Parts: sequence; structure tokens; C-alpha cells
Amino acid sequence: MQGTLALNRAELRRYLSRVSDRWQLDGAFLGGSALTSVAADHGLAAETEPRFTLVLVTDSFDAVPWLERVRVAASLWDAGEMGAAVEPYCYTRTEFERQRDSVSAVRDAVWHGLDLLVFI
Repeated sequence: MQGTLALNRAELRRYLSRVSDRWQLDGAFLGGSALTSVAADHGLAAETEPRFTLVLVTDSFDAVPWLERVRVAASLWDAGEMGAAVEPYCYTRTEFERQRDSVSAVRDAVWHGLDLLVFI
């Protein structure tokens, strides 16, 4: 895989709006092989379909079970409009602080991806 997918900024705005209708976001980060050529750079040819990694952070998740957070976040994503599927990670601020550097997909999205609350 070479280069990057063109981002559908309008759809990203709509996605963030759909998520924000449910939860007030404190952070949103986008990364993954669909955003960059990370897979090619690291020789990960086994991944045939590019994916976005999406990290959502809000204390509104506190009362929502982990799998429900992920299910809803994924169901709001329009892979057709975005050009690739998404793998969401949904954390409260406390969970995010614990996981940010220990989960490689989250770390990469935060440090090398886009801060959607700034980008959009």
C-alpha cells in the first residue's frame, strides 16, 4: 500500500456530530493503515484491507459497557463514505490515560494520526 487515502472531511464532521449527539467528546484521534502507509512501511503485508483506527475519549462512557461503546461508535461510521472500515477504541479520560501508551493502535493514532477535534 502506498500513500494515503483522501479523507472525506465532510463525512468526518458528520460522524463526529453523530457521536456528539450521544456523548460529549473530550478527545477524538484518527489513525490506522487507511490514513497512512504504516502497514507498508512496517512490512505488514498480511493486512489486505486498510482500516482506520479511531480513539474516542469522553467521561460520558463511564456508565456505558465497553462493548456497547464500541458497537455504537462502529455503527455510526460510514465505511462507504470514508473508504475504509473503522476499529474504534472508546475510553473515559481515566481509561485513556492508562491505555494511551500501552495499546499500540491507540498510541499510533494519538501520536501519528489526526486530532479530529482540531483537524475538523
